Amino acid sequence: MINFRYHVVSLTAVFLALAVGLVLGTAALNGTLTDNLNDQVGELRKSNEQYRGQVQHLTQEANKKEDFDRQLAPRILADTVKGRSVLVLALPGADDKAVSGTEQMLGYGGATVTGEVKLTATFTDPANSDALGDLASAKLPVDIHTTLPNNADGVESSAALLAAVLMKQKHAVSKDSRTTVLTAYSTGQNLTVGKAVTGPAEAVVVVSGTPATDTDAAKRNAASLTVVRQFAKAGQAVLAGPGTSGDGNVIAAVRGDGALSSSVSTVDTLNLVQGQITTVLALARQFGGTTGKYGLGDGAADLLPTGQ
Repeated sequence: MINFRYHVVSLTAVFLALAVGLVLGTAALNGTLTDNLNDQVGELRKSNEQYRGQVQHLTQEANKKEDFDRQLAPRILADTVKGRSVLVLALPGADDKAVSGTEQMLGYGGATVTGEVKLTATFTDPANSDALGDLASAKLPVDIHTTLPNNADGVESSAALLAAVLMKQKHAVSKDSRTTVLTAYSTGQNLTVGKAVTGPAEAVVVVSGTPATDTDAAKRNAASLTVVRQFAKAGQAVLAGPGTSGDGNVIAAVRGDGALSSSVSTVDTLNLVQGQITTVLALARQFGGTTGKYGLGDGAADLLPTGQ
């Protein structure tokens, strides 16, 4: 007969075999999974290296294209705006490199940059509107024959005053009057003069930045549009900046305004040398009586002006 001890030994052997099988099976499975994971990691590493190489190559191509455009600019722009006087007006948030690059391109085109004026965030601050209105009334020179807007919008009144002293008028404004107004707004931290203003301009290039995004963004962005509108009344105007995206973008706002877009050309690629070249070409077209919407963003009709 099979005794109890035999059953115990048999069961022990069975469980021992199961345990050994599980251990060996798990080890084999883990080895396979580990190998597969290592293979996948290796493939991903190779893919990342390829993507990194592609990005580096594209970056190098973009930089070379920028260098190519920069070297070609003097030939493209030669005499396109020769003898013209142009003010560069930077809105809050405008990129300094875009401003200086645009001034360089204007020089290639033969224009005289009469000055570089940068409006600060204080200028578009809605809490500063009353102070701007008071400043415009107090600093209105006697030799300015422009009637300022008669309302409670300090940005509109101040923009109209600045346009009157910085842009050419039927009746010339004296250098002393221009200095008085600029000093007053500069002292109030409403603007800075990046390049000395040497006289009035017949045209203005307004350089925009990205739209404001703070709690007062809607009012600040509307204030930037007001500035563009007032300067456009005083002379030829081109508005240029880095794109049209974002709520309150001033370029998109101008393009969406039928009356304003018929008198102000817009360029949405100013972050590129190509856009800075386009800005000067757009200004040349402006002097010829033609406005346009240039660039790659929403509302652009052409990449750049043609038929110069």
